[in-house]
Formats: sequence, structure tokens, C-alpha cells
Amino acid sequence: MPEQVSSPLLHAGQTDIPAAPPVNPQKDRKGLKRVWHALGYSVAGLRAGWQEAAFRQEAIASLVLLPAAFWLGRSWVETVLLAGSVILVMIIELLNTGIETAIDRIGPEWHDLSKRAKDMGSAAVLLSLLLCAGTWALALFHRLLA
Repeated sequence: MPEQVSSPLLHAGQTDIPAAPPVNPQKDRKGLKRVWHALGYSVAGLRAGWQEAAFRQEAIASLVLLPAAFWLGRSWVETVLLAGSVILVMIIELLNTGIETAIDRIGPEWHDLSKRAKDMGSAAVLLSLLLCAGTWALALFHRLLA
């Protein structure tokens, strides 16, 4: 017979239902095993992101921009700002793709809240691109024209 767990919210003598196994067995992982599996999920997320044209374009651009950040940056702070703005665009693109994927899983029919969520994700990508472009434009101006 399964062991019953007593709940402090129940009256004396009453027992709660038996403890259920966790819904997601991955939540039981600890230590390096958890880190190893988390790395695998992250790699799977990057592979899924690669299926999106916008993420591929940003990733390919980063192959040029990240090394260029080390040339253009005059200090470690400038280099971090330049490289960080590029990485930030890719992060926001992955989050936007996650939002769009979750909305599409709910259903293909048009809904005002679904449109709103997708539009806000798209706006986040736009703002990150503007931040990146502005950061690079100012750094180029400072390096080449000032």
C-alpha cells in the first residue's frame, strides 16, 4: 500500500493523497548530471533556432562582427559593448522564436492576444537591432572619424 503524506492543511487524522512522481523526471537531476543535460537542451535550442532564417542571418553576421569587435574596441569595455550588442540580438531572436512557437502550438487561428504577443516579440528584436546598430555606428564614428 502506498505511503500517505500528512498535510498541515488537513484536520487531524486525515491524510493527503499519495505522493505522485514528478511530472518531469528531469527535475530530479542534481549536480553535474543536471548541468550536462541542461547543456544538451541548450544545444537543441540553438539547433532549433538555426531553422529560423532570421537567426541564421544574425549568427552568420556575428561571425564577422564578433572578431571585428576586438579590432574596433579601444578598451575591454568597448569590446564587450560591441560584442554584447551582437549576442543580445541573437538572444532576443531566440526568445522571439520561442514565443512564436508557443503561440503556434496553441493553434493556427487568429487571436488578438496571439498577435499581440508575436508583435511584442518582434518589437523586442527590432529594439535590439537598433541598439546594436547604434552601438556599432558610434564606435565606428569614434574610431574612424573622431
